Amino acid sequence: MHYESYEQHIITQAIGLLERQLQARTVVLTQPDAVRRYLRLQLERQEREVFMVMYLDNQHRLIACETLFTGTLASVNVYPREIVKQALAYNTAAVILAHNHPSGMAEPSQADRTVTETVTAALSLIDVRVLDHIVIGHGEAVSFAERGWLNMTLL
Repeated sequence: MHYESYEQHIITQAIGLLERQLQARTVVLTQPDAVRRYLRLQLERQEREVFMVMYLDNQHRLIACETLFTGTLASVNVYPREIVKQALAYNTAAVILAHNHPSGMAEPSQADRTVTETVTAALSLIDVRVLDHIVIGHGEAVSFAERGWLNMTLL
């Protein structure tokens, strides 16, 4: 087996294992490191910006994790209405937002902060909390909650 395809095979198996654990709803997402590892596996190697939402119940157990929006090399359009619609459909109590920066730099932009504020405001109208927004780069992840940019933290 070619080394690159072998490496991709291992990554695919790891993602599958994590998804099965998360979908069993026995994993409670209170550890920011576990969330970051899962999101890095999902997003770090993407060639375009993608925006994911993790929908959680009131015990912070995963209900669903979806890639809602796919963009270009440098941006992704996020529509808060679609996030609200899915949150209602899943009867969600809280969400974790995540997206990648294909450039490799995980530092959030002002646009990232603005979209987080907009989504947080929209979800607050239906009593859904945004626990975190994690931006994934190459080998790094930045948490809005850990930087104090959100009112809530995972813990």
